[in-house]
Amino acid sequence: MASSSAGYFHPLEQAGSSSSSRSPPKPAAIDEDSDNDAASSPGDQGLLTDDPLEADSEDIVSFKRKQKQTAGSRFLSAISGNGSNSRQATPSPIRGGTPTLDTCRLLGLDTVGMGRNAGSNSKDGGPLDWYVEGPGRRVGYQDLTAIDWIFEYTKERQRLRTLYSSASGLLGYAVQFWDASQVWILLILTGLAAGVFAASIDVASDWLGDAKTGYCSAGEGGGHFYLNKYFCCYGYDELAQCGDWVPWSLALHINSKGGKWSIEYFFFIMFSVLFAISASVLVKEFALYAKHSGIPEIKTVLGGFVIRRFMGVWTLAIKSLGLCLAVASGMWLGKEGPLVHVACCCANLFMKLFGSINDNEARKREVLSAAAAAGISVAFGSPIGGVLFSLEQLSYYFPDKTMWQSFVCAMTAAVTLQALDPFRSGKLVLYQVTYSSGWHGFEMVPYAILGVFGGIYGGLFIKANMKVAQWKKAAKWLPGPVIQVMLVALLTALVNYPNFYMRAQSSELVYSLFAECSKVLDDQFGLCKTGSATANTVFLLIFAAILGFFLASITFGLQIPAGIILPSMAIGALFGRAVGIVMEIWVHNHPTFFPFASCEPDIPCVTPGTYAIIGAAAALGGVTRMTVSIVVIMFELTGALTYVLPIMIAVMISKWVGDAFGKKGIYESWIQLNEYPFLDNSDEALIPDIPVSQIMTRIEDLIVLTATGHTIASLTHILATQPYRGFPVISDPREAILLGYISRAELEYNLQSATQTPRSLPPETEAFFSHQPLADPSTTLDLRPWMDQTPLTLPSRSSLLLTANYFQKLGLRYVLFSDKGVLQGILTKKDVWYVLNGAEETRRTMGTDVTTGLAREDGEGEERGLLNNDGESVDTTPTSPANDVPIL
Repeated sequence: MASSSAGYFHPLEQAGSSSSSRSPPKPAAIDEDSDNDAASSPGDQGLLTDDPLEADSEDIVSFKRKQKQTAGSRFLSAISGNGSNSRQATPSPIRGGTPTLDTCRLLGLDTVGMGRNAGSNSKDGGPLDWYVEGPGRRVGYQDLTAIDWIFEYTKERQRLRTLYSSASGLLGYAVQFWDASQVWILLILTGLAAGVFAASIDVASDWLGDAKTGYCSAGEGGGHFYLNKYFCCYGYDELAQCGDWVPWSLALHINSKGGKWSIEYFFFIMFSVLFAISASVLVKEFALYAKHSGIPEIKTVLGGFVIRRFMGVWTLAIKSLGLCLAVASGMWLGKEGPLVHVACCCANLFMKLFGSINDNEARKREVLSAAAAAGISVAFGSPIGGVLFSLEQLSYYFPDKTMWQSFVCAMTAAVTLQALDPFRSGKLVLYQVTYSSGWHGFEMVPYAILGVFGGIYGGLFIKANMKVAQWKKAAKWLPGPVIQVMLVALLTALVNYPNFYMRAQSSELVYSLFAECSKVLDDQFGLCKTGSATANTVFLLIFAAILGFFLASITFGLQIPAGIILPSMAIGALFGRAVGIVMEIWVHNHPTFFPFASCEPDIPCVTPGTYAIIGAAAALGGVTRMTVSIVVIMFELTGALTYVLPIMIAVMISKWVGDAFGKKGIYESWIQLNEYPFLDNSDEALIPDIPVSQIMTRIEDLIVLTATGHTIASLTHILATQPYRGFPVISDPREAILLGYISRAELEYNLQSATQTPRSLPPETEAFFSHQPLADPSTTLDLRPWMDQTPLTLPSRSSLLLTANYFQKLGLRYVLFSDKGVLQGILTKKDVWYVLNGAEETRRTMGTDVTTGLAREDGEGEERGLLNNDGESVDTTPTSPANDVPIL
């Protein structure tokens, strides 16, 4: 422990401070992604080699009012690009000469004495501009940390102020136009890439899925083997008439009926398990973040959290390839949710081309919100629904300009997918249908029943899926993630093949359930044949829905790319079609019943396909708790404005019933299970009515730094022995006047760069956080420019409701509490998350050794802990897998 002369800090009793979590392993042949979601950590060579003392200083932003120009001078300035308002370049501090005031500020040197000589308008005893006193400079955000929204938007305003004040003339206007157009170029590129990836995944997954039943022998010597069943038999009204598609039983020359069924069953199981294992191995070995749907993580990232490598090159490649294999395996999963992750990965990669966007975490999240809209646009062929999905489900901060950007990105993606036309049908998605008939008043009752079913399904599914996930975390005897995927794929294949409705791909099943019988040419499921409306058909549909419910419950959460949107739609459509057939039978057997008086003669009164789409909407609403976006997506899928009102009623009832089981949807439930620090900015969160002093980390439990009395060696020792992400700075141990807050990243960077070339300061060099008029700038280390000297503070007697609203509405990382300037404690974003999600009660009942966070499938993960078991607040924030430091 450092001596007291090196600064005041109190050793903290830390619950679970040592983490067993580590970064996901990478094969030796693959370099770690450098184009990830967060900036490089301070320890990276790129930061240390790019020492700020080496580079020429940029112009410091001037806050002086510009001198007015005459009309003639403005005209000459526009032609030449030079005018009275052009600023002189600040001399480089490296090139010699007398250092200017701005130069000293850039170097972090003492500027008070110079300021006193420079003029009487300077603040006595302090620096002159925001560079030395202000929010502080930043190195970058470490992995698994929250961003500072206020700082990022302040940085963007400063950048724009510099851009517009320095650029003049035609060249200046060109620079401003290029800066304004960068985001639109990025959005268009993202939309194009999302459309291409979606079309490629559709084609590849269809071909792989059909390979489970046979192959195409069209062309000379079977040269068209790369065609799926639909394209191989293109032009036939019924696929049964197609002779170019060769089943595996025919290829092996097996003629007996039992032999055909057995060999096709075997090939179906073999390919299903093979595809699932391949997808799981790819995820495990190359990109662990490619598993699941990615939407819970995207919600967390858009809420201001940094997850490195989550949107890198390898994640995009493995997510796309693994999605093709996972969908083709026939497991109860979908590609709609993962397509949102794919689109965000594309946007993250294209952002590397535009430094002004890539260097600002807040602007990056605005672009990612638009990219998420493009993902849903290509998943459902619904650009407007994609914008609403991003607004309602994903985005934490969604200003008006983001809505316009999301619309452009989603439209570009939909146009690209339409131009590629992967199904050669003019449809953006396979299950896009149209209806020519309307609905009757008496059908509102079964529509409402479907809404109730959707809510019950959503509530039960979330509970079942969470129970399975918690059981897998607690059961240490379970096999590895690849074996789990193999077992579930084997079980799914064994169950799917004997059931005719579950044998086909989910998208094909949903299309057949949605279809209107009068427009069906190839009725592969026999739902539109004469006499198909029987109790036997209803039983098979409901039985398939029940089996799908259980299979989806154990599938969603495996280490494999998997979404829950399409399985939910399929389950709802199966039940809805069954209800539609029941209504069809009822109307047919009792045509004179008084509710059916509005039915026209010789025209089908009931369209079972409409019940399927309303059931799908209700089930999707129950599991995700979305409302408006689902209605718009379903409307864009059907194009039937007539059915908007029934869909709205079913979705509304579904949400009400689902909320009776719990307020959280499936994505929010996974966020809570993984303990991501996502604070929902809605007003539905239940906030305890307690003073914040009861949960904050008090000053006696904090590691704090004093303004003076430090050396580079003592600060390095503190960083080596204390794992926290940041340290409050006080005047001295006796008075504890709050001076600011310095983050671990900035402190590490400064200590390392100061001891290297060109400064090469010795370890005994004095370091300080307050103004020292007698300090020699060349032999001391002034850390003021890197310290946040204007942190957001509240009185310690503030209510938790007020403090939580600060975190939710402003996106803060931490809040310091002081009374009359004296530091009382600190509260981090993770603290508030724990309190609002009842994690303290969970910790009391389950113990302190529960591993959470970005947990690995083998049970390793972040150690929990911000609060003590006795209610005493201790800052034992979960640690990063990379460097075992706590998260703020």
